[in-house]
Amino acid sequence: MELIGYALSILIGVSLGLIGSGGSILTVPLLVYFFQVSPLLATTYSLAIVGLSSIAGVISRLKQKLVDFKTIFIFGIPSIIGVFSSRKYLLPAIPDLIYDGPAILVTKSHFIMLFFAMLMFIAALSMILGKNKEEEEEGILPVYGFTLMLVGLAEGLLTGIVGAGGGFLIIPALVILAKLPMKKAIATSLVIISIKSLVGFTGDLLHTAVDWSFLSKIILLSTTGIITGNYLNKKMEGAKLKKGFGYFVLVMSLIIFIEQFCFSNLIK
Repeated sequence: MELIGYALSILIGVSLGLIGSGGSILTVPLLVYFFQVSPLLATTYSLAIVGLSSIAGVISRLKQKLVDFKTIFIFGIPSIIGVFSSRKYLLPAIPDLIYDGPAILVTKSHFIMLFFAMLMFIAALSMILGKNKEEEEEGILPVYGFTLMLVGLAEGLLTGIVGAGGGFLIIPALVILAKLPMKKAIATSLVIISIKSLVGFTGDLLHTAVDWSFLSKIILLSTTGIITGNYLNKKMEGAKLKKGFGYFVLVMSLIIFIEQFCFSNLIK
């Protein structure tokens, strides 16, 4: 199983390079199901893997001049504050045993995975059902405002709980609220993901023991994958990426729901 897990680690980077997200969507389940890492520790590792491997994608997007720096400031800073606050205060406040009833046992691990799947499901629907904009609309001016700041803060708080880079929420927000073209949203998302993931991971280091040997292997493989993803991104249309990304996230959320309800000890 571990060999398969290492092979699949390349897909973390491919996903980040191709669609600017999906790294954490793959990372957390991969660490939990293929390497038997606890869900809580997997969220910490995910922040490091996604944050560091995203740097390769950021460098490529900066060269292409696709990054919207004003959006990073308005959306990204509140998001970074949110993820740090979430990792430091919200996550430790969740009890190890949330509910122990006659038929259902909900632990902190169950909550993290189910909450993760729920966020993925909502984000997927927003991308699939939203209006499909063509890349020719790049001339439309981006929309900035207080709403975008609040959404950034909320996104940071929510994704901080599950150790996600948050691209599956950031990209819909930037496309729908900020009116960014898909490829600019992907590029800007990568920068925000990289910064806030590393901030969250740095905070976790204060109270978490890390297997650096194992973590470095996954980071190396995912960084290799992101180079491939960057190349594929240049060959595909933004509108197609948006729909394809939505369906990808939807499938992954359903897989996690099925696993939690059918194969874990959630239901006694």
